[in-house]
Amino acid sequence: MLQQLVVKTFQSQVVNWQKEHGRHQLPWQQASNPYRVLVSELMLQQTQVSTVIPYFNRWMLSFPTVEALANATNDQVMAHWQGLGYYARARNLHKAAVYISELGAFPESLDDLLKVPGVGRYTAGAIMSFAYDAYGPIVDGNVRRLYARYFAISGVTNSSAVDKQLWALSEQLTPTENCKSFAQGLLDLGATICKPRQPLCEQCPLALTCQALLQNRVDELPTPKPKKIVPVKDGHFIWLAQDGQVFLQKRPAPGIWASLWSLPQVAADDALLKQATKHGEFVHQFTHYKLNATVWQLDQSHLVKLQQVEEQQPSSWYHKTQLADVGLPAPIRSFIEQQPEFSKPD
Repeated sequence: MLQQLVVKTFQSQVVNWQKEHGRHQLPWQQASNPYRVLVSELMLQQTQVSTVIPYFNRWMLSFPTVEALANATNDQVMAHWQGLGYYARARNLHKAAVYISELGAFPESLDDLLKVPGVGRYTAGAIMSFAYDAYGPIVDGNVRRLYARYFAISGVTNSSAVDKQLWALSEQLTPTENCKSFAQGLLDLGATICKPRQPLCEQCPLALTCQALLQNRVDELPTPKPKKIVPVKDGHFIWLAQDGQVFLQKRPAPGIWASLWSLPQVAADDALLKQATKHGEFVHQFTHYKLNATVWQLDQSHLVKLQQVEEQQPSSWYHKTQLADVGLPAPIRSFIEQQPEFSKPD
């Protein structure tokens, strides 16, 4: 257990720094409520603030309340999320909205928030802190790095043992007052001061008691993850287009790009490819593998066979004027828009 003086000093240093130097103008900080916090936190997972801001603003124009999101269609939700990646977040957000809407009110305790689909320990703590200004421990990538350095904790931070240690520290350090400023201060310090590379230790309010700084271990902490060899996979997609329209199929769930519309994908040994000609190719880097994609062109005579390839999946023709409202994976959209008949306005 941490000494009470250590806890109180840490809390006041973070809160005071945040009030003077932290971020206060982020869009989800304005007119903050549980729904806006939920949307922003799910968008911010694995994604930088600067990328999220325009997505968040557009989302709020279309789905200003949890009820509006609950009533939206899957296609509407995915169209607004396209380009952010990690599309399970969008599906979870939609499920959460339906759950909360049916509940009739937004949960107001950590335990009840953890029952919401897609809401984990961090997101629940963030909602408590930012929406209710109440006790809500948080541990995300920024906080992991900050705590690992401040307490000189060795070991990969998302390993089971270190993760347990970080959450225990967070539960002890999180205050019961000034909760919003404290949580925002942790995130701001991690994002702007205690950065992964070239941290600005001379500007850090915690510098005098930071164990990594005192031990000259800032550059080695947190312990880096072991590097993995990223596998390469081949993908085969079908191009079928006419009169400014392209044939698309909805991707199955679960799986990569689940619930998004895409050029139909077929196996490498599919008989259709024997009758196709190469139309183009693209490369896309996923988190866990690299996709080398080849796009094959078919003509209208193969449409029936193509629809039979994945007959359980919805398929449809989309005109280029409709594509802005369709949820498409970013590399698929980019490929389509590079085609001459889809890059020119009518």
